[in-house]
Amino acid sequence: MTIRTLIGSCCVAAVLCAAAGVHYAQGESPLAVKGAGGSVEHGGDSVARPAPANATSANKAQGLPEDPGYLVREVVYNELHDHDTHGYWRYWIERRTSKETQLEDAVETPDGPVARVESSGGQPLSADARSEEERRLKRLINSPTEQAQHRKEYAEDEHRIGRILALLPDAFLYEPAGEEARSERAPECPCYHFHFRPNPSYPAHSIESRIFHAMTGDLWISADHKRLVRLDGKLQDNVDFGYGILGRLYKGGWFRLERTHVSAAGGSANGDWKTERLEVHMIGRAMLFKTIARETSEVRGGFSPVPPGLTLKQAATLVCEPTDAAVARTASFVTTR
Repeated sequence: MTIRTLIGSCCVAAVLCAAAGVHYAQGESPLAVKGAGGSVEHGGDSVARPAPANATSANKAQGLPEDPGYLVREVVYNELHDHDTHGYWRYWIERRTSKETQLEDAVETPDGPVARVESSGGQPLSADARSEEERRLKRLINSPTEQAQHRKEYAEDEHRIGRILALLPDAFLYEPAGEEARSERAPECPCYHFHFRPNPSYPAHSIESRIFHAMTGDLWISADHKRLVRLDGKLQDNVDFGYGILGRLYKGGWFRLERTHVSAAGGSANGDWKTERLEVHMIGRAMLFKTIARETSEVRGGFSPVPPGLTLKQAATLVCEPTDAAVARTASFVTTR
């Protein structure tokens, strides 16, 4: 699962809309990031690399980026082009909600990840739950309709989250939080640390832009790779839909996204950037009185590479097998391609 899908889970307006049964009109083009530094578009044709920015002498003297806005634009460019060069991985996911804790095994494919629930509440799945997981994956393996739906949902997630990523350069104003800093979870990764706040001149019209534009927070960027390492955001104001009648997202909600640099033995020196932790804590109200809470905590690890061209059917077969058997199966996929 990519950063795009994970950031998208922060957009709990989708939850509010579903609960309210409301369909909002899309008032924006698929994705646009525009400004003096160039433009970035996603979901359409090519993406223009940002043009060089003018130096800021104060930042330069401190060893900081010359222009934080330009650096953020470069990071967005790199993230939106992640699919051009990234590999594919198998990993575990520990997902905690207010109701339960689940452990999943996931395998990535070009058409989206395929996951299998391994345990719930710290215990192996019951016989009934295990059978249901097997039936769900068999449907995916054997049904072209299920596979088409999986691809459609994945493409929609990618498209929506591309729009959210594109907000970062222009929807916020950035200021250095100090000299070059390092991520708490990745002390070996030198980072630039910035505070951000809403840009008052940015026209936030869509649901996604209104939610994220109401946030302040902190951003950590890898100084070596110009990739997003950590993003913290907190709602400073309530966000109303339909003047508060259709729904409201309450101030104080927050999220945190942390990423790590992974590489396979003997693989590319550049490696890939994978999401390691996601926290989402949002509370809202839909259709007058129905309160909705989104409390999610995810941790990911055990990243191991898989062949880049796995089909959904192959991934579903692989994720059903024990790890040792899956290694052998992965090797067979490589030799039969």
